[in-house]
Amino acid sequence: MTNAIRGDSELVAGGKSLVMRLTLGALAEIENGLGLANMGDIAQRMKSPATKDIAVVASALLRAGGFDLSPDDVLALETDVGSLVGAITGAFDKAGVPASSAAKAALGPLAGATSSNSA
Repeated sequence: MTNAIRGDSELVAGGKSLVMRLTLGALAEIENGLGLANMGDIAQRMKSPATKDIAVVASALLRAGGFDLSPDDVLALETDVGSLVGAITGAFDKAGVPASSAAKAALGPLAGATSSNSA
């Protein structure tokens, strides 16, 4: 269950509600997983992300929300790309991270994409 006070974002996958949360630990995990030096580099990288980049970010946010999912597990989730990207940008927005606007602008076209296949 999401908690707005903590800045949780919800991802629905396979009929289950999963919580994404942006924490300092998640940011460090994202930087490490993407091989980046700082938060500003995250926004720059997300301007043209690879599928694996999205999975790394989602995995870190889901782990911070209490779900132990690897990037490969994220790729196997039963959800559409739009829902996944929407939950990611929601976690950044709710945490008040200004860099999310750059990521949102870059991922915006993906946020509207839907598919009947897994992400």
